[in-house]
Amino acid sequence: MKPTVLDLSEQHLSCLPESVFEHDHIEKLCLDRNYLSDLPECICRLTDLLTLEAFSNEISNLPNSICTFRKLKVLNIGNNCLQSLPENIGHLTNLEMLDAGHNLLSSFPKSIHKLQELRFLYLSNNRLTELPDIFGNLKNLIYLNLSDNQVTILPPDILFPPNLIECRFYNNGFTDLPSTIGDLVYLQELHAMNNQLNSLPDSIGNLRSLKKLDLTNNAITTLPPNIVRLENLNELVLRNNNLLELPGEVSDLRSLRFLDLRGNRLNRLPAGLASLINLEKLDLRWNKFSLFPHWLADLESRGCVVYR
Repeated sequence: MKPTVLDLSEQHLSCLPESVFEHDHIEKLCLDRNYLSDLPECICRLTDLLTLEAFSNEISNLPNSICTFRKLKVLNIGNNCLQSLPENIGHLTNLEMLDAGHNLLSSFPKSIHKLQELRFLYLSNNRLTELPDIFGNLKNLIYLNLSDNQVTILPPDILFPPNLIECRFYNNGFTDLPSTIGDLVYLQELHAMNNQLNSLPDSIGNLRSLKKLDLTNNAITTLPPNIVRLENLNELVLRNNNLLELPGEVSDLRSLRFLDLRGNRLNRLPAGLASLINLEKLDLRWNKFSLFPHWLADLESRGCVVYR
């Protein structure tokens, strides 16, 4: 039986040897960590390819012929020098994972909405300044990473992929989360650290599947009362914001295990926090407390670690 994997990773290649194209039966081609500056148009001869990995090279351009890989499921072209993706990337209709992170992308093709089988999309560490309004068409997408870009505005009517489970938006510059974020009823993790958020939309309470919410290093001053509806929330990280107080409703987050309030402007806490029987860690450092409430000792006696 002919081998179906050709691994040329870390071979100091600056171009693909012609012999590669004699393996038209291969299903996985690994080219990671070489010195490739491009991929030739004749790569389309590898018609059975399911996985193409070319992570960490010096690729500045992808051939249009790459869009003819109708069987392709995994395309990893992260950590290269790409300024754009082929306009016809939407022709990769069986693609399930696209990693184009750590490149120089400032936009991406509109045809991306045709990738109906896409489940994982990595676009972190690029130069993106806006999100297309066609993201909502990616019905099977469960993981979206747009961290470390230059997105300052999320349109109020933007539609997110409806079945997202994990979303990473950190290290951008946006000031608001649109109310449509509340449509993500399957979302379990939302990472929005290091932005300029000063509030959360009321619709945040619709994220009934949410387990982790990380809002570190923003400018949030208050939390909406309906945060109480996040009945599955395990971890709430509000470190380094501008919170003056917590709504009493936080005391009803019965699944909460980790609550990080470090580096805010709090001088009091809702007494109901003492009833959070699952709380394992409470961080209160670098706030404005002149006196800590006596019931913190009760939390500690139950095994909760309290930093103050």
